[in-house]
Amino acid sequence: MPRSAHSHLGFQMVDEEDEDEDTTFSPIAAGLATPTSPAATRRLHSARTSDLDLRSRLPSRLQLDEHSNLLAFSDGARNYTSAPNTAGHRIPSRAGSVLIPRHHSRSNSLGVRLASALGFDTGRGESGLAESKVSLFTDERVWYDQFTSTDWVHDSIADAFRLRDLRSRKDFRGRLYAWFDGAQGWILVAIIGCITACIAYFVTVMESSIFDLKEGYCTGHWRLDKAGCCYGEEDCSAWRTWGERMNFSGTEQKCANFLVYVISVIVFAVAACLLTLLTKTEIPSNYSLTTLDENLAVDPKPRGDKYDPGQEEDTGDNALDENAPAAPSTVYYPAAGSGVAEVKVILSGFVIHGYLGVKTLIVKTLAVILSLASGMSLGKEGPYVHIATCVGNIACRLFSKYNHNDGKRREVLSASAASGVGVAFGAPIGGVLFSLEEVSYYFPPKTLFRTFFCCIVASLFLKFLNPYGTGKIVIFEVRYITDWKFFEIFIFILLGMLSGALGALFIKASAVWARTFRRIPAIKRYPALEVALVALVTGLISFWNRYTRVAVTELLLELASPCKFDTTSGLCPTSGEQIPGILRALGIAFVIKCFLTTITFGIKVPAGIYVPSMVVGGLLGRIVGHLVQYLAFSYPDASVWGGCAADGGLESCVTPGVYALVAAGATMCGVTRLSVTLAVILFELTGSLDHVLPFSLAVLVAKWTADAVEPLSIYDLLTDLNSYPLLDNKLRPVFTTDLGDITSPVRSHRVIDISNSPLIPAPNLRRKLEHLHRAGELDGGLPILRHSVLVGLIPAPDLEFALDKLEDEEGSLCLMAQPASWRDAEEIEDHDTDPTDFTPYIDPSPVALDIHSPMDLVFQCFVKLGLRYICVLRDGQYAGLVHKKSFVKYIKELEQHGET
Repeated sequence: MPRSAHSHLGFQMVDEEDEDEDTTFSPIAAGLATPTSPAATRRLHSARTSDLDLRSRLPSRLQLDEHSNLLAFSDGARNYTSAPNTAGHRIPSRAGSVLIPRHHSRSNSLGVRLASALGFDTGRGESGLAESKVSLFTDERVWYDQFTSTDWVHDSIADAFRLRDLRSRKDFRGRLYAWFDGAQGWILVAIIGCITACIAYFVTVMESSIFDLKEGYCTGHWRLDKAGCCYGEEDCSAWRTWGERMNFSGTEQKCANFLVYVISVIVFAVAACLLTLLTKTEIPSNYSLTTLDENLAVDPKPRGDKYDPGQEEDTGDNALDENAPAAPSTVYYPAAGSGVAEVKVILSGFVIHGYLGVKTLIVKTLAVILSLASGMSLGKEGPYVHIATCVGNIACRLFSKYNHNDGKRREVLSASAASGVGVAFGAPIGGVLFSLEEVSYYFPPKTLFRTFFCCIVASLFLKFLNPYGTGKIVIFEVRYITDWKFFEIFIFILLGMLSGALGALFIKASAVWARTFRRIPAIKRYPALEVALVALVTGLISFWNRYTRVAVTELLLELASPCKFDTTSGLCPTSGEQIPGILRALGIAFVIKCFLTTITFGIKVPAGIYVPSMVVGGLLGRIVGHLVQYLAFSYPDASVWGGCAADGGLESCVTPGVYALVAAGATMCGVTRLSVTLAVILFELTGSLDHVLPFSLAVLVAKWTADAVEPLSIYDLLTDLNSYPLLDNKLRPVFTTDLGDITSPVRSHRVIDISNSPLIPAPNLRRKLEHLHRAGELDGGLPILRHSVLVGLIPAPDLEFALDKLEDEEGSLCLMAQPASWRDAEEIEDHDTDPTDFTPYIDPSPVALDIHSPMDLVFQCFVKLGLRYICVLRDGQYAGLVHKKSFVKYIKELEQHGET
């Protein structure tokens, strides 16, 4: 039973039998509209250290689902939502979920037993570790709630204490545990690499089998695509079109093939969309978000002309007006789009529950097969990054040091994202650089080596599986025999400029299309309708042009291949008179692909932008290559062609495939702003050291051009529109202010004053917590002051968890500080728990800076330390608190005003 105020002030000890309460809770198994975050079960105890077995602090795992905390852990904790609400009461769960009472326990529920049986639970395990002094920092904190930020400092300290306790054993058994602990990371990334390769193999084989069903089927075996059925034969009797199957001929056969093709495109696309819609997630309006998928039609959050630190929520009773109308909630679909932007934000420490879950993994894997088979202008490379990160997130449950530590988990997720690129492009080194350059926020040296190992394992395993039957990991792997000529360097620079501008213009065109067409009420309300219309347009336009009808990966192979190895694409003229016809066909295909790629990006199916942008650039590069080739044919005596062989054919001087691949990489750079990664990927695709220089030169010029036309990449634009609290560690702002300029005034509802008494009524704490929620600071905190001096800080999630454990919240007094006599008292065993003692949740040493600190120091603290908030002091006294989200808003406004 809770202690009374008299027991607190009298320092009386309560018998353990009187305090025997069940404080274990269980996650709600029913589906929620918004995935909630179970708070981690923890033992309430005094801030004084005591002798404890480390094993008692390792919570057991549970079987988690899409609505569980997938970026963290839960151990018998009840599922509750800490979303802010305008009505001043707990947000009710949706989708018919059942609320569990505060003191309900299901520690031995069927879900726990089932998880253990399935092998997800390694249990508390006999660690054999000796009892040791346990610091307050090893205490299990309340885990991260939805749309909050990771506490990197606490996770780092917790892991340091874990290692200290692990290495304290000097016997053989202790050394064995230490060795296994060090090997866990390598084992984990190897498992992730193998599973990612298996998923890539499954997607490739299934997509290849289904894609050609739009045009016909193989009479020998229906699972074979046209290439596998005909084995390179031009007149293949084993392959039958649908018009032939219907016994039509002539025009009727052509019309039947066209009709079946269009219907198939629509059916596959809508089926992929319906699968994607199964991951629908509803976000309460109180979260400061606009969308969570690739929708450029959203309205960015309005910002004032200048950041005003005093512009906060109302401070009076109106701030919690129960009659205030609720704003509409936001809906997003985790399986839609590529997921690269969200993976980048998650790796920076932002928590999005369910985005890396089992349901998302399964649905996205199946839906990406159907979306690729539809023939729309989209790719699988971006979704591979998301799928591989899901695999890494789920695999982290195998080992407690990654499952129970969000900072350590993100090291594994960085390696997982890299393996997705490694299997997508057959480029393990490019995957490592992608993780380092694009998505990773924290990338220590040991993570670099493990990431490389993960990519190597994934690529080798996929090569062993041999998805294409050719020994290649990706279909568009090419080899060039001839070297480039000196005069071509100027053409490569021109291609870089054109491709970079094309990529930047694609971003602008996609935004314009989304803000016009997607704002039509019917399109906005019914995502499947937009998918059906885009599929219809794709089918109607693509059927009549060979280069728009084939898959994007096959088209990229045809565009980049030298003519010596290409006999079926129709892109290899034998004389100069054939070049104009090829240019005409390529020009039409270029216009169609530009249009289809623009309207396809952002629809509610799994879709990547990497290969489609490369195809558009490849068409441009091939056109330029054939133009140069035509000039060489028309003016053979010009001095510029002096180094070309006289009888070597049209490719003796110019290889259009090289131009196509150079422009493909440069266009992708213009869209994504990847630089070194792209140059290495192109090198790994070709295996040619001779062409590293033109690849690199075109990528550099493309990045400079794209930055001049559109400063933001496609994923940076999505991150900005979604108001993610992402501080780009590659950004270097120029500040002209100090910390005091963004510090909010001290308000009574934002602090806990213990000057008169360390006992605070629980209803007062609840109201202060709701003020934080109203301000969107779910991961904020309340400073604790004594005579205006900062003596501690209690994080908002911890405070909510502590308040929810009170039996009688209205009549409880909560202890927010320990008298000196308590700290000097003799240590006791920590078996009696007091729910009204909040001191174990208090951070006694929050990070604080002087109000005159330069803004560069503040920026470095947020970026390098990963802090959630910084306390501000003036002459040693508390002067305010700056939350990370407020600082990000300030940085964004500096960018808008051109001050960075």
